[in-house]
Amino acid sequence: MRLVPRFEQLAGAGRSAWSIQQEAALLRAGGREVIALTIGDPDQPAPASVVEATIAALRRGRTGYAPTLGYPELRAAIAARFAARTGQPCTAENVTVTPGAQGGLYCALQCLAGPGDEVIVPEPVYATYEGVVAASGATMVLVPLAPERQFHPDPDRIAAAVTPRTRVVWINSPHNPTGAVFTPEEIAAIAAICRRHDLWLVSDEVYEDLAFARPHLSPWSLPGMAERTVVVSSLSKSHAMPGFRLGWVIGPARLSRPLLSLLLSMTYGSPPFIQEGALAAFTVEMPEVAALREDYRRRARLMSTILAAAPNCRAIPPEGGMFVLLDIRGSGLSAQEFASALLQNHAVAVLPCDGFGPSAAGHLRISLTEPDDVLGEAGRRIVAFARALADRRA
Repeated sequence: MRLVPRFEQLAGAGRSAWSIQQEAALLRAGGREVIALTIGDPDQPAPASVVEATIAALRRGRTGYAPTLGYPELRAAIAARFAARTGQPCTAENVTVTPGAQGGLYCALQCLAGPGDEVIVPEPVYATYEGVVAASGATMVLVPLAPERQFHPDPDRIAAAVTPRTRVVWINSPHNPTGAVFTPEEIAAIAAICRRHDLWLVSDEVYEDLAFARPHLSPWSLPGMAERTVVVSSLSKSHAMPGFRLGWVIGPARLSRPLLSLLLSMTYGSPPFIQEGALAAFTVEMPEVAALREDYRRRARLMSTILAAAPNCRAIPPEGGMFVLLDIRGSGLSAQEFASALLQNHAVAVLPCDGFGPSAAGHLRISLTEPDDVLGEAGRRIVAFARALADRRA
């Protein structure tokens, strides 16, 4: 019996990005010690108050079904925090709770684009974006983010990509994989394009609390944008809670009806004990969030400083997020070849960015999700490998 062909489209080119991670897992299973810096899985613990609230909810027997769109009190708490941050009205009617930001992005695109439509995405793109767009039936149109611009968007190039079939512009800031934090001027210019052409603007803001070069700006905060902006975020990165799978979609209230229909056919709502635990994260601004941001700021500086000594390579210090990008185009190897040899020879696993799009070819994404001493050792091994390559070419 054959499978439906479209599942090949869902995997897309981004599937190759995870091959090094899988190879590292096999080595670990075989007993080899590997420093794994491939995925953005925080090593810090989740806030204790959130964990305790989740446990308490379980002990109270909160294991039944929850409202499909999320508990009203959680949706209201998410809305209140978002309104305070953006300075624009937002209520529970604008919020839908989803299984992580990834689930939120999938649901949003299912509602906003379909066969024959185009979705403009600045590239490099996070590896799952291609599959999300393909699942909607739409076509992804890539607009390069040039390394020479530190991977910041060129609004003129985005405007030039708009066609009569364009329905959505999809941005991600702080950007994954590059760490660029889009400036207020760049966000405003992209918003203006969406207003001018009557487009939706999807804003993936999962790294919003990890911006350290400049404050994160949501396009929702700009005049005339709340009616056409769909914001997706979660607690996965900001609160070190990826396993909770607690995310949300914020958009015009009329979006809640199709989202309800979609979630009824998928998850039938998020677990109630997870939602009650998450509610604790919105009652106060937690010091753990600021501490996480400072951890990644410090780790990014540490890794970038060490990698500066790698010959024929160039570290790109991030402006936010939890990754450092390393340009290895001068090494003589492709990103895949470099990452594979680094893993085999020095037991360090990093992510080749070729699967994120042409603009990322020849770059490695290095996750900062290990303590400083482990990151320092990984950085020194990368430098040693780069030196060995340089010596061989001399």
